[in-house]
Amino acid sequence: MTEKDQNADTRINMMDTPFPMRGDLPKREPGWVKDWNEGGLYKKLRAARRGAPLFVLHDGPPYANGKLHIGHALNKVLKDMIVKSKQLAGFDAQYIPGWDCHGLPIENAIEKLHGRNLSRDDMQAKSRAFATEQINQQREDFKRLGVLGDWERPYRTMDFANEAGEIRAFKRVIERGFVYRGLKPVYWCFDCGSSLAEFEIEYADKKSDTLDVAFEADDNAALAAAFGLPKLPGEGTKKAFAVIWTTTAWTIPANQALNAHPELDYALVDTPRGVLLLAASLVEKCLERYKLEGTVIATAVGEKLRGLVFRHPLHDAVTEGEGGAYSYRRKSPLYLADYVTATDGTGLVHSAPAYGVDDFNSCIANGLAYDDILNPVQGNGVYAPELPFFGGQHIWKACARVIEVLGQSDRLMSTVEITHSYPHCWRHKTPVIYRAAAQWFVRMDEGEGVFTKDKAPKTLRQLALDAIDQTQFYPENGKTRLRDMIANRPDWCISRQRSWGVPVPFFLHKDSGELHPNTMAILDQAADIVEKGGIEAWSRVTVEDILGATDAPSYTKSTDILEVWFDSGSTFRHVLRGSHKDAYDREPFHAEGPEADLYLEGHDQHRGWFHSSLLLGCALEGRAPYKGLLTHGFATDGQGRKMSKSLGNTVEPQTITSKMGAEIVRLWVASTDYSGDLNIDDKILARVVDSYRRIRNTLRFLLANVSDFDPAKDAVTDDQLLEIDRFALARAAQLQADIRAHFDAYEFHPVVSKLQVYCSEDLGAFYLDVLKDRLYTTAPKSLARRSAQTALYRITHGMLRWMAPFLSFTAEEAWSTFGNSESIFMETFSDFGAADDQLLAKWSRIREIRDLVNKDIEVVRTAGQVGASLQAEITVTAPAADHALLASLGADIKFVFITSKVTLQAGETMAVQVATSQAPKCERCWHYADDVGHNSDHPTLCGRCVSNLHGEGETRLVA
Repeated sequence: MTEKDQNADTRINMMDTPFPMRGDLPKREPGWVKDWNEGGLYKKLRAARRGAPLFVLHDGPPYANGKLHIGHALNKVLKDMIVKSKQLAGFDAQYIPGWDCHGLPIENAIEKLHGRNLSRDDMQAKSRAFATEQINQQREDFKRLGVLGDWERPYRTMDFANEAGEIRAFKRVIERGFVYRGLKPVYWCFDCGSSLAEFEIEYADKKSDTLDVAFEADDNAALAAAFGLPKLPGEGTKKAFAVIWTTTAWTIPANQALNAHPELDYALVDTPRGVLLLAASLVEKCLERYKLEGTVIATAVGEKLRGLVFRHPLHDAVTEGEGGAYSYRRKSPLYLADYVTATDGTGLVHSAPAYGVDDFNSCIANGLAYDDILNPVQGNGVYAPELPFFGGQHIWKACARVIEVLGQSDRLMSTVEITHSYPHCWRHKTPVIYRAAAQWFVRMDEGEGVFTKDKAPKTLRQLALDAIDQTQFYPENGKTRLRDMIANRPDWCISRQRSWGVPVPFFLHKDSGELHPNTMAILDQAADIVEKGGIEAWSRVTVEDILGATDAPSYTKSTDILEVWFDSGSTFRHVLRGSHKDAYDREPFHAEGPEADLYLEGHDQHRGWFHSSLLLGCALEGRAPYKGLLTHGFATDGQGRKMSKSLGNTVEPQTITSKMGAEIVRLWVASTDYSGDLNIDDKILARVVDSYRRIRNTLRFLLANVSDFDPAKDAVTDDQLLEIDRFALARAAQLQADIRAHFDAYEFHPVVSKLQVYCSEDLGAFYLDVLKDRLYTTAPKSLARRSAQTALYRITHGMLRWMAPFLSFTAEEAWSTFGNSESIFMETFSDFGAADDQLLAKWSRIREIRDLVNKDIEVVRTAGQVGASLQAEITVTAPAADHALLASLGADIKFVFITSKVTLQAGETMAVQVATSQAPKCERCWHYADDVGHNSDHPTLCGRCVSNLHGEGETRLVA
């Protein structure tokens, strides 16, 4: 307690606190991070909650490559807030951070640093070292953001136990009948040099040339017969053509068939260029595009065209045998397919089965053998050298040459440049293609797998769709998005042709391509080897080591790896149920399967981690590995634009932390609706800083005014509390119920909003405003002051817990001066009891009346007739109900209105009269009172202050 000045008669209870007004966050926060880590806070939190119900948020592993960006900060802070709110709710809320360590981005980084010609062993060793270095850097940045977790023992997908666990998970997926090997067109990225999963595809605009290409009929008589004609016009002098339309000129050299829709109407059109086969509904548009006049001579339904044969458009541009297997002197049979449309183009589709899923399925269904599929595009995007005209050229550069040669061969009807949406690699942002390759797949629908032992009762698609219905989504619209993706996705290609990843430990027969009959036992053997020495140990294993001298000459060792989505998608099994199972070895986390309460990532992970985890959870256990999915938007600039270095609009969390403090990053995350994108720039951060200051200043006031309060000795029982103090606690109970409901729904921006309103309106503009006189002027140990302090003490306890999930550093700093345990996170939410609805309703109306009174006082103040409200004397006329309400305040009514005198009278309507007090002003409490100076020993004090300082003290009943 300090004296306001040297005069004992003006002494008031002005308290102080070591909790400073200035946060000085960049300087203070690192100290808390150090204390938390060196003091082993996370382990102590686990001990404090031992035996409590579990809450399991399984961490979606960020990639161990590059420094943290604002999206990382957003994601980790949101997870941290949820875990801390559950910890405060009494749960044993574990947080085991993880990292995704394998895959192409790290290989790319190594190739940039060390070149592209590294051996497999060298690539793996350098990748492991690089990932370790990246993890150490990212871990420190995450800790600096105030994220509490088991940083000493995170999970890493490259840990030997997890690599081995992934192989065991792969074996189980095989046993359940979902894995098969097939030649199929899969997304292929030339920059990756590997196949891609659906998850790794994004769409962006691409410029392409459209081509209308003519395929000469091999048998004009057969074409005429299909249309019921005895012959075609100009027999012997005029050629007939089927015309296709495509946007992929590079696929023309690999054409092997044409497709028509069986139920569409087709027309034969006589033109100066020849007789053209086109969809009947598109004839006019096509002729206009070709700048031709023409006459329809016959029509027929597509079904009639089955079995017609046409020639490759470059059939006559080469000599017999030129190009070997890739010679253009080949035929293109016409098949029927439902995927053909007449919405644009010509109503006929050319099929290059190696480069399109529909083309592939159509050709295979019509008897084309796998070995006969032409695939001249190599993994780097370059045509095979023996391909006539285009060999050795990259397909994107060769498109112009294809168009040129078609034109020279008189097979190009039209070409136009367009811009269209096209699939791109989400890592390299470059266009991808479909490319046929022998790969390992996870089957979505019915079919036979390899080495099936315990076949699942439903297809993977059915299991996944059922699991989605059992999952809670935050926000709810995520359910439709994920359901649509699962309903329409193709089989999952899980193999990659890279080095840094978990191996597909198969041995394939050199002649038949069949797996070794002991494959399932080999998988167990591989897992054991990897568990002891990592994937590097398996790379060093030879065919002879595993198969022995007898079988080894007949088999080759697969060099494929499992794609990185299999890595992260299976972590629930070999992390939660494996490497870290000691953290989850009790109810309600059942031993028979995965049961995480929540997965939380950006909304792009509906096609990423959420997706792969769902498929593997259902493949392995028949259900999703999570009860709930929460998605957040992306961090964007103040105008809502995506951040990019080229725009110069990036915001780095490290910069904010060093200038403003991590607390500001945390408050930005908490105060923004994460269901959409989260805008951030300097102006937005400045508003966040203002919000932080308001909360901190309120907290400092609370801490200061309970600094001399010992609850063990000074606390007042509920029945002794003044009514306004009981109301304040009821309001706190009401607010806490709202806050906890928001926390339970993983909502934070409403909490921040309500906390700010509470600080400024409920506390600052009302309760604390009313309370100051009682806190400052009543006797230090009086019931009146101790009642107020009891309420403030309990409110402060509650408020620190409300803010701790997001303002973690500030709450911990305040707790160090106020609390009675090592950390605020050891605590649980305060028990305010049930809110007194009747009391809340009463004081809600009193506050409304007080607002009316303040408006009338403000009018008089603006006119210069009074200064502070204490100079005013008011007469309040109120109707019966309000009169009874105000009368119940007794003499304390003047403290509620913060005026020196209140006269209450009954009337028909509410009215307020404001007058300037003519009484002298008390030097201590600043009230204007007639009894100022009545005590000659204290000539500047009112009777109330004399009593509070030198007598028995005043009695307060309500306020």
